[in-house]
Amino acid sequence: MARGKVQMKRIENPVHRQVTFCKRRAGLLKKAKELSVLCDAEIGLFIFSSRGKLYELATKGTMQGLLDKYMKSNRGSQLACQALETQSLAAKQEISMLKQEIEILQKGMRYIFEGGAGTMSLDELQVLEKNLEIWIYQIRSIKMDLMFQEIQLLRNKEGILEAANKCLQDKIEEVTETISFVPMMTQTDNPYSAYHTE
Repeated sequence: MARGKVQMKRIENPVHRQVTFCKRRAGLLKKAKELSVLCDAEIGLFIFSSRGKLYELATKGTMQGLLDKYMKSNRGSQLACQALETQSLAAKQEISMLKQEIEILQKGMRYIFEGGAGTMSLDELQVLEKNLEIWIYQIRSIKMDLMFQEIQLLRNKEGILEAANKCLQDKIEEVTETISFVPMMTQTDNPYSAYHTE
């Protein structure tokens, strides 16, 4: 007799829910172990029951070892993402600040080019001059900050590339060692060489 399709919704009966949880948990753990054996994969699995009980599986080594490995492999991409977020935030702040400065300068330029500079008082000219000096200082400061962030980003990328390069060199050495241990078949070892005529 064929079993009907199970609807994917919360099981209301607590007894049925617990039985289903136990069966499906066991099936999930079994499948994870099989995948680990068949594909030589390292699998870590956390399951929390509705009562808060923890079930975990680490197919090779310990769960802490798997978590450490995950954190190491994830660190490079996290650094790159953080650098991009920092750069994006700095760019947004720079845009906002530049918009404000542009408004101040446009106002001052209107006075100058519309003949208003001659009608501006000494105090207004001093304020305009001060704003221009502040603007130049802020531009230089922003430029230095952006250059520093770019240097930091390049250093982070350099570290990531060095780690990847070392990993690749280790793999090359490992493959080279494996190849050097495999004895090469010579012509005298070949059982068919007696039949081979040149």
